[in-house]
Amino acid sequence: MPVSTQSTQPDPSAGAAVKAADRAHVFHSWSAQGLIDPLAVAGAEGSYFWDYDGNRYLDFSCQLVNTNIGHQHPKVVAAIQEQAARMCTIAPGFAVDVRSEAARLIAERTPGDLDKIFFTNGGAEAVENAVRMARLHTGRPKVLSAYRSYHGATAAAINLTGDPRRWPSDTASAGVVHFWAPFLYRSPFHAESEEQECQRALAHLEDTIAFEGPGTIAAIVLETVPGTAGIMVPPPGYLPGVREICDRYGIVFVLDEVMAGFGRTGRWFAAEHFGVTPDLLTFAKGVNSGYVPLGGVAISAEIAATFDRRPYPGGLTYSGHPLACASAVATINAMAEEGVVENAARIGEDVIGPGLRTLAERHPSVGEVRGLGVFWAVELVRNRATREPLVPYNAAGDANAPMAAFAAACKKAGLWPFVNMNRTHVVPPCTVTEAEVKEGLAALDEALTVADAHTV
Repeated sequence: MPVSTQSTQPDPSAGAAVKAADRAHVFHSWSAQGLIDPLAVAGAEGSYFWDYDGNRYLDFSCQLVNTNIGHQHPKVVAAIQEQAARMCTIAPGFAVDVRSEAARLIAERTPGDLDKIFFTNGGAEAVENAVRMARLHTGRPKVLSAYRSYHGATAAAINLTGDPRRWPSDTASAGVVHFWAPFLYRSPFHAESEEQECQRALAHLEDTIAFEGPGTIAAIVLETVPGTAGIMVPPPGYLPGVREICDRYGIVFVLDEVMAGFGRTGRWFAAEHFGVTPDLLTFAKGVNSGYVPLGGVAISAEIAATFDRRPYPGGLTYSGHPLACASAVATINAMAEEGVVENAARIGEDVIGPGLRTLAERHPSVGEVRGLGVFWAVELVRNRATREPLVPYNAAGDANAPMAAFAAACKKAGLWPFVNMNRTHVVPPCTVTEAEVKEGLAALDEALTVADAHTV
């Protein structure tokens, strides 16, 4: 990637002005507005971004795990510029070359017969529409999802979500039932092996269905590999087992690949690792690395046929927006031409995985490392033997001090981490180099000594 034309020279006064305008007028998501201190970012390129004081950070968060192709990829930037010069926008009811091409490229890579693409502005809207399609297709009201999950912040998506961000918005009337998905390290089933965890998780799901009434359940929604909730790679046989259960009861199987898709796990879609094809697949984030907002639902032939003569009651003004679709076409083509998905697989297997396991041997605060491709979690604990988390579940304030100190140490070392609960996630761009990963692992090694100080 060429050297950035953006200025990287420190300009603290410009940074102060940006910060002042932000605090005066911007209302930030998921935040107590008076308690935050957002970093003023001056620019970004590849695996790095920098502030106005001259501090550069290796982006091990991929922002919100979405800049899969890195910051400012020149082919994607050029595609957006070219499309803007040709046609900035058009309503979704028209046939447009760039929209059709984006849909074709996505459909070519989705598993099975998921060949129709409904475009949205992001992942939450994709989940909203997948649930609506499932309910209309089956005529049933209920949807099942896992406790350790995140599906978005819109009405249905936040109720599907399992983590505490759901709590303030949970209506308790959304037709959502939560269940436990497999996670051997913190098994709710007292399993001692991946095989046991798989069998017991599937039995638990069957019991949940039986007690809820199979004929009332429209869909089961699962992240193929849960993201924010902890990157718990499902054991062999689990997702095929869910597929079989759905087939037996006429339940729509929805895989949420908003975070796991488009190279993140070392495959175009994480479903490829497990040999399963859902009825609906949601995507966003990596489809164009978030350069322009875009998401969507890949739809099976059977569900698409439901709406051949029956209007689908849903739509968005910006569905399949030309600038977003142009960026998706450029992203997918660049990923294919440059071997980006293959790079993610190799880096995960040869560099990130072995590197994290080496860190685990040295640091008593590391309870477990797990992941695929460039999608890894490091579970931090106070006690390896008891697996007590480094901070309590959903900790805040003083209770979260150990994780806050760890995150601060990462940033001091030039690494921008993705931290949630008692975990740090290693989620660099799919384009990350071996040298960049080793730089990040060295920073993690240094920061983990801070976490080690809180172990017993």
